[in-house]
Amino acid sequence: MNQATKASARDAGPASSYVDTENGLVDRTIFSDEAIYHRELERIFARAWNFMCHESQVKEAGDFFLTRIGEDQVIVTRDKKGAVNVLLNSCRHRGNTLCRAEQGKARSFMCPYHGWNYGLDGKLVGVPGYEEFYRGGLDRDEWGLGHAAQVDSYKGFIFATMDPDAPGLLEYLGETGRVGLDIAAKDENIEVLPGIQKNRIGCNWKLAVDNLFDWYHPTISHASSDRSDFFPLQDTLYQMNQMVMLGDYGHAIAGPFVKPEGEDAASDVENTYGTQPIMPHPNIFPNLWIALNGTQLSLRLPRGPFETEIWWFTLVQKDLPAEERRKTQLFATHFFGPGGLLEQDDGENWAHSTRATKGIANRRYPLHYAMGKGKDKVVDSPLGHKRVETVVNEHGQLWTYKAWAEWMDADSWDELKQNHTPAPTGRI
Repeated sequence: MNQATKASARDAGPASSYVDTENGLVDRTIFSDEAIYHRELERIFARAWNFMCHESQVKEAGDFFLTRIGEDQVIVTRDKKGAVNVLLNSCRHRGNTLCRAEQGKARSFMCPYHGWNYGLDGKLVGVPGYEEFYRGGLDRDEWGLGHAAQVDSYKGFIFATMDPDAPGLLEYLGETGRVGLDIAAKDENIEVLPGIQKNRIGCNWKLAVDNLFDWYHPTISHASSDRSDFFPLQDTLYQMNQMVMLGDYGHAIAGPFVKPEGEDAASDVENTYGTQPIMPHPNIFPNLWIALNGTQLSLRLPRGPFETEIWWFTLVQKDLPAEERRKTQLFATHFFGPGGLLEQDDGENWAHSTRATKGIANRRYPLHYAMGKGKDKVVDSPLGHKRVETVVNEHGQLWTYKAWAEWMDADSWDELKQNHTPAPTGRI
């Protein structure tokens, strides 16, 4: 970030001034301001534990997967010792991109500009002209690739953080984050199908995230999809019977309970929630959505304040028969993603909402996230989980923006730990 941008980010004021949690209002400026976006990259994505990929995508030595932490492209690779590394995909010599393939197998990563070559662990192992040109003036041990400060996994889901001061992954996830991932992990006998669906939408990443908690829009936005009988939402879900879990650092789960005729599509989480089946939508803060009973994962990757890259991973049981695998692929392709019935509706909404935030006059009018505020109470489930049982609401969305402001205003992980709002109790 250059000095002008840094000054601009400081001048933007505290993020808490943009989120009125008392009245459930969010200032539209946060969806289109360049300085705020650059602060997000620094204070959220560079500090958070970001989902990288599933272990099945880097099973053997040399396997790699290309992804992003904010705007930083990284290579997730398994080295010859079996360790998973998350390496910045940028040569230390002139900054050129090392790896151009999205996924594959490699013995090392050689820069196509001048030939600097890096091992699977990121160490600089080869330099053309090392003896003749550098003549002892280059210490290869000091010029390995930049890498994540911490890498860890939970039930096969690999995460990384660029901040050495971040708490461990289990602490970061907390109960709500772990419950969310448990929905996808099931018995851990899962793998990711080849082919990650990717597309870009002209929207701010936060609007794409907060939509996953939104059970207010499906009967309106997805009315045509509902009539297609591809996935009849109104026949499957109880609009007036919803469950919400809110966790530390912004993690949250929200979703409706499922009617008996829709139980095949629901999550088998009676043992998790101690209740009837639900269609839960967890978000691991900042941007990992666990969708469709944990059979799909979606990343909302920021590409500037006005664009988001959406990635969809499809999970299946390893021993699933070929025909069932194909059915899963077809459903995933036609439900969400660039060819999905639902995301085409959603993308239009997010893009138009983002576009409106650019206007000077529009910015005078905040967005309303107060549905259900002050009307519901956190209760204990039979298994001890704290949750809210209610009707359609906006608790998950407002919780996300409250956490967003706390992340943005904290100068360090120590400050964030001390000042973040813990999972709520009582009336919310």
